[in-house]
Amino acid sequence: MFTVLGDWYKRKFSDPNALMLLLLILFSALMMYLLGNILMPVLVAVVIAYLLDVPVTKLQNLGVGRVLSTTFVIVVFFFICFITTVSLLPVISKQSVNLAKEIPVIWDSAQQWIASLPEKYPNTIEVSYINSAMAGINEKLVDFGETIVSVSFSSLGTVAALFIYMILVPLMVFFMLSDKQTFVDGISRILPKERRLITQVGEEMNTQIANYIRGKVIEILIVGTVTTIAFSILELRFAVLLGVLVGLSVLIPFIGAAAVTVPVAIVGLFQFGLSAEFGWLMVVYLVIQALDGNLLVPLLFSEAVSLHPLYIIIAVLLFGGLWGFWGVFFAIPLATLVKALITAWSSPEIYTSQA
Repeated sequence: MFTVLGDWYKRKFSDPNALMLLLLILFSALMMYLLGNILMPVLVAVVIAYLLDVPVTKLQNLGVGRVLSTTFVIVVFFFICFITTVSLLPVISKQSVNLAKEIPVIWDSAQQWIASLPEKYPNTIEVSYINSAMAGINEKLVDFGETIVSVSFSSLGTVAALFIYMILVPLMVFFMLSDKQTFVDGISRILPKERRLITQVGEEMNTQIANYIRGKVIEILIVGTVTTIAFSILELRFAVLLGVLVGLSVLIPFIGAAAVTVPVAIVGLFQFGLSAEFGWLMVVYLVIQALDGNLLVPLLFSEAVSLHPLYIIIAVLLFGGLWGFWGVFFAIPLATLVKALITAWSSPEIYTSQA
């Protein structure tokens, strides 16, 4: 057993560059696991910095100073975010409150429909089974409601943290963009001398992460906007709220689309019933999902879609369980990183020949 492990270690990590890469990955993962909550503002700033680096660099190439380019782009970005928030937040809040008020009505209608099933299908469905199932569901709903209330009160402290983030994050983004080369040089000095493989994989992942963040933001905006417009044309209630949910659902590949289908179908069924309008709603919604998965995603993430869907789902579950929202957000590039590392360690001669 130990002989086999020793031979495997010598075969895969005899190159010091491969060993240094492994140690760096393990150290980074450990720090994120232990200090993920503390470093959350830094992660937010990094994501925004990746998003804004391209326009800042383009302005700099036109002859504008790095500091002035950074200031201009950051001001425009946060101004757009502020206008969008001010425009959408009241509508989303109002529709959320109205939807919350109508949930009991929707649930009562669902209970009446379920209770009528034994009369329609007496030889298939028993009344006792329906009653016991409904009692269990109602008990679960009560527990869920209590959990929501407790979470709401416990999350009041995050409101204060939000105001702190509103100050710290823009400052960190400014420094990350304006002094980008200084930070890159500093990180380079910290890394070990045996960093050829680290540099190669790092440059590849830096490009992929930057493209992924920009592509994901574009996908959210396109899917959310198109869905909201389509729902509004179909006169679906809570169109803006549901459109925003559909847009945000693309953050979680496959799972998000499946999960957000439930509220869309429930609201549409409650409003239109089993009618042609409900059928058209679901057809339009499924067409949007199909275009997103088969046209938009391949265009925006040509590298990421080479991953098998099973690997993506496993990555979402694994990294989401480790690092929450940001684990889900970066699930695809992290899975791509794992794939690149496995390929590198499986073919060490490729990197040795480039030394």
